[in-house]
Amino acid sequence: MTTVVHPRTPARRGAARATRWWAKAWVRAVEEASYSAADLSAARAISRSGRIGQISVRPGEFVAAVEDQRGLWAVQGTVPVLDPTAREALVETVAAEAGRVAALLAGELPHTLVEHAEEAGVELLPYGGELGSTCTCEAWADPCPHALAVLYQLAWLLDDDPFVLLHLRGLPREDLLAQLHRRTSTARAPADDDPDLDVAVDAALRAAALLAELDDPQDGDR
Repeated sequence: MTTVVHPRTPARRGAARATRWWAKAWVRAVEEASYSAADLSAARAISRSGRIGQISVRPGEFVAAVEDQRGLWAVQGTVPVLDPTAREALVETVAAEAGRVAALLAGELPHTLVEHAEEAGVELLPYGGELGSTCTCEAWADPCPHALAVLYQLAWLLDDDPFVLLHLRGLPREDLLAQLHRRTSTARAPADDDPDLDVAVDAALRAAALLAELDDPQDGDR
């Protein structure tokens, strides 16, 4: 199962809110999941404090350590993954319009992609009731302020890279690109080929292969 570890976010001053529309939608889901305004206020303070460790993300799950004045806590959260039919529909939706792959690789999540995915029965953006969590603290609320703080930081990650959302939903970047590559490599009439899609996917796969070579532990210590 593909896991990506996102580095610790340094302390931020001020309100430090999400800025992109899909990250704001994530924040709305986080706030729907919260039990009280006090929990949200505490979570925002923790999220800005720089005391949340690396966030590990894999399909359907995220994990992070959170420190506050009372100790160090382990947070594990869940987001429902798309079933195989929904993942296939999402791949088809990405491939259906020229430029969508390039937009995702550039850190954009087109409105039309999400809208057309919903028309195909794929709900990409979660609602509050879908965000589950556990924490080693003694708080009774689920999510507790520590879990909410991690969820806020995930919004910042989504702000920069919508692939974080796709990863949580069960379609990591490499899997999406591989499926798009297989799709465009199958025998089809030449008139049906999308050259923009082919070029974008080929470039992304080449870049991923180069990064894998640079990160190969056999070539030296990481």
